[in-house]
Amino acid sequence: MAVKFFGQFLVEKGIVSREALLKAIELQEQKNLKFGEMALAMGYVTQDDITRAHHAQLSRDIKLGDLLVEIGILTLNQLNEIITRQKNNHLYIGEALVLVGALSNEQLQQHLDGFKADQAPYISDRVELPRGISNPEVWEMAADLTYKMITRVLGLPFRAGKCHTISTVATNFVMAAMDLSGEVDARFIISVSQELQKSVAKAILGEASVDNEPPEVLEDTVMEFVNVVCGNIAAKASQAGRIVNINPPVTIRPDVAGLAVPAGYTGLCFPILANEGETMQLVLFVKELGGKNL
Repeated sequence: MAVKFFGQFLVEKGIVSREALLKAIELQEQKNLKFGEMALAMGYVTQDDITRAHHAQLSRDIKLGDLLVEIGILTLNQLNEIITRQKNNHLYIGEALVLVGALSNEQLQQHLDGFKADQAPYISDRVELPRGISNPEVWEMAADLTYKMITRVLGLPFRAGKCHTISTVATNFVMAAMDLSGEVDARFIISVSQELQKSVAKAILGEASVDNEPPEVLEDTVMEFVNVVCGNIAAKASQAGRIVNINPPVTIRPDVAGLAVPAGYTGLCFPILANEGETMQLVLFVKELGGKNL
């Protein structure tokens, strides 16, 4: 995959060692608190408040801080204090590499420029679809909500690549799908690598480790993530006056050749890189005008 994190880029170029990168990531994790963690550290919320708000987030497109204000746990002033503290304390991976002695400040700027040039063909600041796709506003919203839920529900750092059309979905460790109907006709698919499946399971189950969970439970957590995202897609479409119906999620097991896009449909692939090298894809099979149903 062409989409990379800055640390991955530096390791692949031989600029820093894998050991130095891991040390910098550990420093980052110690320094960079998520919103809920920062709110807890500042004494503005309890763990029960965070748990309740996270549960409510599953069915709504709303940031954790805004939700905590809405339900009366935080004031607006407290929300702004937490956000300001987060921004002031945030440590980027390049800065962490400088702190652990893997780079100088001058080298950091030089390699940042090289990284931006390397990634320019593959990264977009917004969701962009190929021309000629039916109901593009729905699919742009679907991708945007998927990205938001990766952050809010799964708590994963990620980089999203540019959307492109495909004829076959590459096989991945787990693939879960949901069919969408109503004013649209499409299949929503999330595919994840083995290690990323564990990250999804930890977030959905609320567990620090899932090593002892049976495979079917781990698969179910990916389907639950698909259910959460598509539920939000249907709700947001309804707010815009569009009817999008959802069906129960299913697990897909393609053969080694991958999953072919059905005739009469366009395959849209949104590459997603998470957790320093773990892969995820959002794939949409969107019905073409005159195409037959799935």
